[in-house]
Amino acid sequence: LYACGGDDAGPNEPTVSEPEARSIDEVAASGPPQVTNITATDAVLQFESTIPLACAVIYGTTDAYGSIATDQDMAGGAHQDHTPVLTGLQPDTQYHYRVQGSASDGTFYLSGDMTFRTPPEDGAAELNLASPEAGGRVRAVSSNFGGAGDDETWGALSAVDGSAATAWSSDGDGDDAFIEFELDRPAQVEAVTVWSRIMADGSSQIFEFTLTTDAGVHGPYELRDTERAYRFPVDAVTRVVRLDVVTSSGGNTGLVEFGVFGTFVEDE
Repeated sequence: LYACGGDDAGPNEPTVSEPEARSIDEVAASGPPQVTNITATDAVLQFESTIPLACAVIYGTTDAYGSIATDQDMAGGAHQDHTPVLTGLQPDTQYHYRVQGSASDGTFYLSGDMTFRTPPEDGAAELNLASPEAGGRVRAVSSNFGGAGDDETWGALSAVDGSAATAWSSDGDGDDAFIEFELDRPAQVEAVTVWSRIMADGSSQIFEFTLTTDAGVHGPYELRDTERAYRFPVDAVTRVVRLDVVTSSGGNTGLVEFGVFGTFVEDE
């Protein structure tokens, strides 16, 4: 934005006008920004604004910050549902953060300085049997966005990498999306965790899914929302676990995280 005049400007030289800074509370639709899903290494900022904003969160171990996270949205631009992921965190550490957003009229919204603390690292965390660390592999997937490989951005392996900052996205498969993992060896599966991704326009959200194992089809199961991973009990001895979308809001359906938990049969 430019304004004519100014003490140091010549008669034909524009000067830059400072953007107006206002409290982000003025555009909070359902309460102030909150950090959720805090782990020892990452966290998710949840914020809904009453108007579209290009939103970011700056964070660090002091109020000098030093890191920035922005919304991960294929469409880009301003929107109202904001879920930037704060990554590279250290366990058992206090972090400062501030949320800021720009509106299309140039208004700049700011929060005050806020803090959260990461938990200590959990050495007894459950092993995701579908992950490469446990010997799991992608057996089949309906598609990866943009034709990406399973180990690339939006690829199937992003669903089992243990990070909320990445996600598997199908390429517009909607209710036809599926992802299938082969475990290293047969296991007594006791539970799965499922975290659906969502786009800022409300598309890509999974509402209902089924699981298929060597023991048959399980479900359907309902997902409450996209705010975190939800855990569902399963009782099956299997080497293959497949998730099929049953109903969704369409588009690039996919998963932030998918976990398979239990015990390898040979280990019992």
